[in-house]
Amino acid sequence: VPWYDKVLDSSDAEQLYKPRDSREFVMQRIIEDLDFAITTLSKDKELYKVSKWAALALKSRVCLFEGTFRKYHGLEDYEKYLNACVSASETFMNESGYTLYKSGSTPYRDLFASINLQADEVIFGRDYEASLSVLHNVQNYENSTTMGRPGMNKKIVNSYLMADGSRFTDKAGYETMTFDQECQNRDPRLAQTIRTPGYTRIGSTKKEAPNLAYTMTGYHLIKYSMTANYDEYNKSCNDIPLFRTAEVYLNFAEAKAELGTLKQADINKSIKLLRDRVGMTNLDMELANSKPDPYLMSAATGYPNVKGANRGVILEIRRERTIELAMEGFRYYDLMRWKEGSCMDNDFLGMYFPGPGNYDLNHDGTIDVCLYKGAKPTGVNALEFLEIGVTVELTEGESGNIICYKDVPRQWNEARDYLYPIPRQDRILTNGALTQNPGWNDGLNF
Repeated sequence: VPWYDKVLDSSDAEQLYKPRDSREFVMQRIIEDLDFAITTLSKDKELYKVSKWAALALKSRVCLFEGTFRKYHGLEDYEKYLNACVSASETFMNESGYTLYKSGSTPYRDLFASINLQADEVIFGRDYEASLSVLHNVQNYENSTTMGRPGMNKKIVNSYLMADGSRFTDKAGYETMTFDQECQNRDPRLAQTIRTPGYTRIGSTKKEAPNLAYTMTGYHLIKYSMTANYDEYNKSCNDIPLFRTAEVYLNFAEAKAELGTLKQADINKSIKLLRDRVGMTNLDMELANSKPDPYLMSAATGYPNVKGANRGVILEIRRERTIELAMEGFRYYDLMRWKEGSCMDNDFLGMYFPGPGNYDLNHDGTIDVCLYKGAKPTGVNALEFLEIGVTVELTEGESGNIICYKDVPRQWNEARDYLYPIPRQDRILTNGALTQNPGWNDGLNF
């Protein structure tokens, strides 16, 4: 992009119509701005104001993105940015005094299902306030038939480890496990991110199953959800974390792993703390590298571009990041920097059903979903009826995993789609001084 460091007016024609500056030039200006913020801003912990610690967290994020993007896209000097990520992360970890929120029996869930930000962990966030009508819509998004019916992807559900730290996808028959089977003895963050058997809403004792009227995949999201009275449109008022300590830990571990400098001691002061919070066993670097996860190496379900001696531990750190930061806005950009956009060509899958029938997903005696072929069954008291091939598609026809957006064509272009196109009008205004990104044809002849 063109970089501007002053306010322009109409007499600055040369500046107004200049071409792009180099990626390296722009990144160095960004680093200068971040370093200025780090040295200038207050050291006070400010939940709703930018502080030195927020600037360090941003530098950690920016440098991890740039370093890994350069590494996996074959650009120069990736080590410089990964080292800068490590340095910013370590300064934050050693000097800020922030830690992880660990109160109660479900601290991961409660970190997000809280009216006010949790100051132990959250560095900076967005303040919402019902009395001022400053509201958002996350609970309606998760608990409504009219907001796209969002749900977790099956391959992400599969990525959650067992509670003892072993891999779910190493279990025989995991592909055809029913919902109640696959939810048993898993990383507690799964049950604190989606509805699983035994789930109760905050403020209620009633057990509730996933509602397939609200979620297309069957994996019903609960992150950020509080009591049911916030389900109405534009009624949510819980504060939203934008920077939290857990991300800095993950950035630190990933940057060191990509540099080849990661040690078990580094994992112990980053990944281990995240797992300790939910009662999970620590990540063993030597074991991870000696036996990389085939599921995470697969092009269909993982990250085939990861190579080298640290392959196993990089994959495990990516697993940890995916789980810990689910629904926090990172996933798309993580796939872009890892050069794994081609996974978007894969089917988006939901929970498994062995065939037509009545399903009590949480074993509370209520039929949660009735899958049928042909005529709708009579005399069945189900919360949701889904006609196979009409209102729901399954991978094997009358059985299998739910397929979402089966009829939506999509084709990832590896040579083009990691960069957005430059807007056509901007190129016209500069008479072609702004060049188009590779692979995009905007119809202009300059």
